[in-house]
Amino acid sequence: MGSKGPRPFAGAGGARGFFLLFFFLLFSLPALAAPPALRGEAEQGGVVFGQAAAGSKVFLDGDAVPVDGAGRFVLGFARDAAPRALLRVVGTSGTATETELTVRPRDWPVQRIDGLPRDKVTPPPALLARIKEDNRAIAATRARVGGRADYRSGFVLPVEGIVSGVFGSQRILNGEAKAPHSGLDIAAAAGTPVHAAADGAVSLVHPDMFYTGQTVMIDHGLGLQTVYAHLGRIDVKPGQRVRRGQTIGAVGATGRATGPHLHWGASWLDRRLDPARLPEILPGAVQSR
Repeated sequence: MGSKGPRPFAGAGGARGFFLLFFFLLFSLPALAAPPALRGEAEQGGVVFGQAAAGSKVFLDGDAVPVDGAGRFVLGFARDAAPRALLRVVGTSGTATETELTVRPRDWPVQRIDGLPRDKVTPPPALLARIKEDNRAIAATRARVGGRADYRSGFVLPVEGIVSGVFGSQRILNGEAKAPHSGLDIAAAAGTPVHAAADGAVSLVHPDMFYTGQTVMIDHGLGLQTVYAHLGRIDVKPGQRVRRGQTIGAVGATGRATGPHLHWGASWLDRRLDPARLPEILPGAVQSR
């Protein structure tokens, strides 16, 4: 009988085939969507700026969130937001990641303001149509979502002065409980210049709203807008692009106001936000004025 040489391991070919198949399947699987980068805090009245992979779709509690082509998005949380929110990001491959956000509660102060004209606290029926028209104009403005992430310029306070009212405070007007305050009040002398808090496009100019008087709104992109109310002068036009720090008007006392001040508000889609958080999260360099 001739001598037999060493025989190869019987499973070697099968093993090589298995590993080739494994690596083929591994690299052919769609990549999982990476969790988005978030800046800011999920809190009542708060805002969070997000960055996902380009082409991602973003959902907050099941509702679609505006996203630009680079994957940037904004999240806003109302004054009375629920304790938890679900953030879902779907990548271009169709795979998704979900992140449960814990929304921090806040304590809201009570603010009493007396001496307001009676018709400004409890408007007569004859003025209700005007108020409804004002509200429709503001709602329509907030419904228009700009696609440019102009907020990346960062934010500065729009006027120098004394803070006389804060976001979320329960308003007691002439002894009557009213809706919580929706912005930040900054008291300053009439005529003090008011500046755009960040880059954006002027989305609304109104010469005389019942509650807010001369009013300007600026669209900073992806659902984030700011409002400047009780102005004594307006220096911009609808559609005009503005830069952070650019003068847009002057402090006044128009509308429902007891004295000259700026009411500065912020919103994301239809949710009112605390504008004071914006310069804290995305501070902009103070420009020479």
